[in-house]
Amino acid sequence: MPFIERVASREIYRNPWLIFREDDIRRPDGSPGIYAVVDKPTYALVLPYDGERFRLVEQFRYPVGARRWEFPQGTAPDLVDTEPAELAARELREETGLSATSFEALGLLDVAPGMTSQRGWVFLATGISEGESNREHEEQDMRSAWFSREDVEEMMRSGVIADSQSVAAYGLFLLHGR
Repeated sequence: MPFIERVASREIYRNPWLIFREDDIRRPDGSPGIYAVVDKPTYALVLPYDGERFRLVEQFRYPVGARRWEFPQGTAPDLVDTEPAELAARELREETGLSATSFEALGLLDVAPGMTSQRGWVFLATGISEGESNREHEEQDMRSAWFSREDVEEMMRSGVIADSQSVAAYGLFLLHGR
């Protein structure tokens, strides 16, 4: 089966979190085209679960202009070679102050494969202990709270949790027979 071939690539914009590029492409039938791509580092998303409750974080998400509840998640642009489980432990500790004795990989998600190369590993964190968060400056408005499984599911049904990665991660949790 033929694929789209990249003929040339131009970097349009770069900052520490992403690269925006435009590629000249050749389609399987030989016709030319262009493709815009956002390259971002792999992220880790963590479902902190104590057997009855999940820990969520809430923060203002500038692109949608609203506060959003979601599972702890993030990237480390300065640590792109970090193992996914290590990144998950770092994000969990940073955003919630929690640590866990176990990080079980539930799966890999493509964020939006039609426009970005970013992928994310989903982990179930168990054996939870409380501690102090160490949030980045950009996360100063973040808050964190425990929610029952029933509350999390209702938040998803009602649109309170609308983050697609969080919803997909919960789907992986359910598929693992939890």
